[in-house]
Amino acid sequence: MNFWSIYEHGFARVAACTGHTVIADPQANAEAVLRQARRCAQEGVAVAVFPELGLTGYSIEDLLLQDAVLDEVEQALGVVVAGSADLLPVLVVGAPLRHRHRIYNCAVIVHRGRILGVAPKSYPPNYREFYERRQIASGEDERGGTIQVGGEEVPFGVDLLFEAEDIPSLVLHAEICEDMWVPVPPSAEAALAGATVLANLSGSPITVGRAEDRRLLCRSASSRCLAAYVYSAAGLGESTTDLSWDGQTMIYENGALLAETDRFPLDAQYAVADVDLDLLRQERQRMGTFDDNRRAHATRTGDFRRVRFRLDPPATDLGLKRRIERFPFVPADAERLALDCYEAYNIQVAGLQQRLASIGGPKVVIGVSGGLDSTHALIVAARAMDRAGRPRSDILAFTLPGFATSDHTKDNAHKLMNSLGVTAAELDITPTARLMLKEMDHPFASGEPVYDVTFENVQAGLRTDYLFRLANQRGGIVLGTGDLSELALGWSTYGVGDQMSHYNVNGGVPKTLIQHLIRWVITSEQFDAETGKTLAAILDTEISPELVPGEEMQSTESKIGPYALHDFTLFHVLRYGFRPSKIAFLAWHAWHDTDAGAWPPGFPEAKRVAYDLAEIRRWLEVFCRRFFAFAQFKRSAMPNGPKVSAGGSLSPRGDWRAPSDGTAHAWLRDLDRFDVLGSEG
Repeated sequence: MNFWSIYEHGFARVAACTGHTVIADPQANAEAVLRQARRCAQEGVAVAVFPELGLTGYSIEDLLLQDAVLDEVEQALGVVVAGSADLLPVLVVGAPLRHRHRIYNCAVIVHRGRILGVAPKSYPPNYREFYERRQIASGEDERGGTIQVGGEEVPFGVDLLFEAEDIPSLVLHAEICEDMWVPVPPSAEAALAGATVLANLSGSPITVGRAEDRRLLCRSASSRCLAAYVYSAAGLGESTTDLSWDGQTMIYENGALLAETDRFPLDAQYAVADVDLDLLRQERQRMGTFDDNRRAHATRTGDFRRVRFRLDPPATDLGLKRRIERFPFVPADAERLALDCYEAYNIQVAGLQQRLASIGGPKVVIGVSGGLDSTHALIVAARAMDRAGRPRSDILAFTLPGFATSDHTKDNAHKLMNSLGVTAAELDITPTARLMLKEMDHPFASGEPVYDVTFENVQAGLRTDYLFRLANQRGGIVLGTGDLSELALGWSTYGVGDQMSHYNVNGGVPKTLIQHLIRWVITSEQFDAETGKTLAAILDTEISPELVPGEEMQSTESKIGPYALHDFTLFHVLRYGFRPSKIAFLAWHAWHDTDAGAWPPGFPEAKRVAYDLAEIRRWLEVFCRRFFAFAQFKRSAMPNGPKVSAGGSLSPRGDWRAPSDGTAHAWLRDLDRFDVLGSEG
C-alpha cells in the first residue's frame, strides 16, 4: 500500500462545481464543464457534480422546446464525453433530453469517454416562481428503462446506482433540485439501496433565507441517509428576468459540512472534499435500523440497477481535503465547544443527582488529589448538591497524601475543598502503606528504593479502601473519578483501587475534554472567583499519579504516551472501528504541524506540540496492545456512570461489549502494513 494515498484509506475526493452559464449555448457550456473537469482531474477528484440543466442554463424556459437547442445539447454531450476520455472524474452533468415525445430534465453520468447512464428529475415543481411542468416530464416512474443518447442506448431511470469496481463503497446516485425538497426524496431510497454519495444538480434561484434551507436539507439528507451529499447550484449567467442566482455549492457527510464555496461568485468555482467511505460504511453497519428500513422498503429499493465502472485513481499523495480535529472529543469551534461543555457537565450532574435521589440521598465520599479528574468530579458533585437543594457539606472530601504527593497538588486540593464549602479532611496513608509493605516483606520496607507496581498499587488500593470504609461509616457512596481515557488504557488499579467506586461521573469523559470542562466551569462562572482561581491553578499542573518519590514529578504521559494521541485513537476505534493504519494517516494530518488547522479555544500555546509519524505509530501500538489485549477485564467490571460523548463509552452495559480474553494481533498486523520510516522518507 501507499500509506500517503487517500484512496488507500477509504476516501474518495468529490467536487461540487458551479460556473458561468451561457443561456441556450450548449457548446460553450460543454467547454466550461470540461475546463472544470480538467482542473478536478488534476486534483484527483473521483466525482464532479455540475448544476441542473448546466448545458443549456436552468432559466431557459420555453427555449427548452426548440429543436435547435435540443440538437446542440446532444452534440455538446458528445463533446463532454469525448473530452472525458482521459480524465479521472465521473462527471455528473445537467442536460435536457428528448425521450418518448417528452423532454426530461436529466443528470447525465459520464466517465472516461462513455455515458454510464441518465437519471431524470422525479419532481419538476409547478408552484410559486416555478413552472417546469410546462416543458418537463416527471421521471418519478422511470425505472428499468433505457434512453438513446448520441447514438447509444444507455440505462435511464431514477433507479440507477453507479458503482466503482476498484473503490470499495463508492456508489453514486443523482437527483435533481426539487427532488430533495419532497418528503421522501429519491436519494433516500437510493441510500437504502446502497448509494453512499448522493449528488444533487440544482437550478435553485436564490431568495432571502433559501440558502439556509438548502443547508438544512443537505445536512439532514446526509445525516438520515448516512451518506455524503454533494450539492451544486446554478450561478452567474442565468437569466435575471424575474429571479437571481447564487451558485451555492456544498458537500456534507453524515451531517457534517466538509466544504462549501462563497455564494454569488464572479467566476467558476468548486467545493472539494475527501469523503470518508469507511466512515459511512461503518455507520451503516452499526446502525442496524438503517438496514431494517431498507427491508421495510424492499419493494422499491430491491430493484435498483448498478452500473459499474473502474475509476483507476492515482496512488500518489494528494494531501487530505477535509478538516481533521486534533481532539475529536473537543471541537475547535468556540461556539460548539461551549455547547458541548455545557451538555457534558450537565449530563454528569444530572446523572449523579438522579443516582443519589434514587438510593435515599446518601452523602458523597470522594478522594481529592488536586489533579484534573478528581477536581472535575468534585465540582460535578457540588453542582449536583446545589440542584438537589442539599448542603455541599454532604460531600465528604478527603485528600489522601502518599509517599510522592507534592505540596502543590495537596495545597490545591485543600483550597478547592475549602472554597466549595464541602466537608474536608486529610488522611495520610503513608503509615498504613509502610505497615502493609513491611508485612509483605517488600524491599522498600528495608530501605531499598524499589518503586515497582506493588509499591504503587499499595497506595492506590489503600486510598480506595479507606474511601469505601469511610462511606460505610458515614452513610455515603464513593464517587469515582477515573476518566474514559484511563479506562481505555487500563491505567487504573483493579478492584480495591481507582478502577472501582459506587458511581463514576467521569467514566464517559475523555482526558482531553476534562481540562476544557474545567475551563468552561471557570469562564461560565459556575462557582465563585476563589474557586475559579484554584481551578485555573489545577489546569496548569502536570498529569501525574504521584506514587513514586523523586525530585522530578512522575509523568503519566511519559510512561503510556500522550493522551492527545490516545484519545484521537480511542475516538476513531470506538466510534468508527477504523483500522490502525488509517488512524495513523489521520493522526499525521491532524498533528504533524502545529500551525496547520485550528486548536480548541483556550488551549495553552506552550502545550501546542506536533508529532511525527514514527511517534504516532509508536503510541498507536501501545494503545492497541493495552486496549485490545490487556484492559478489557477492568472495563468488564466498571461501575455505573453516564455516557457523555457521542464518541462512545466503554461500559459493558452500553456502547462496548468485548471479551476480556481478546488479543491485539489483527490490529498489530495492520500496523505492520506500512513501514513508518520508509513512508516518511
